Amino acid sequence: MRLITAVFCLSLLFVPVYVHGLCVKASVANVRSGPGQQYEKIWQVDRFMPLEKVGVSLSGDWYAVRDVDGDVLWIHKSLVTQEYRCAVVKSKVVNVRTGPGTRYQKRFPQPAKKYDSFRVIRESGGWVEVRDAHNKTGWIHRDYLWIQ
Repeated sequence: MRLITAVFCLSLLFVPVYVHGLCVKASVANVRSGPGQQYEKIWQVDRFMPLEKVGVSLSGDWYAVRDVDGDVLWIHKSLVTQEYRCAVVKSKVVNVRTGPGTRYQKRFPQPAKKYDSFRVIRESGGWVEVRDAHNKTGWIHRDYLWIQ
């Protein structure tokens, strides 16, 4: 753990870092305990998982990222993009609706679960229109999402 902390701190000293929202663009991606494939896989995330970029490795090939739970992990830069915004469900479950409000029908029989991730299409009055990895769309209230 000390080595990881030291590498992270060194990366902040030598590479200018600005907080940026990233989205996983690969169908699945591993996030690791350090900047390299030799580090332990901590979590495997799906397409559209939002991450907050908080650092860069000395090589520039790995990003230190903060996830929805506030944990700082590492991901290879080829697996993420800044071309669009993404959101992840941060509550236990939430209904996905056909429009921006509770008066609209539920889009799916099952609610979205914590850590389900989406690409953000647009926002309207506290509601977010989202698209999942299977190209299905719906609306979720912003209070239930972590968006980057």
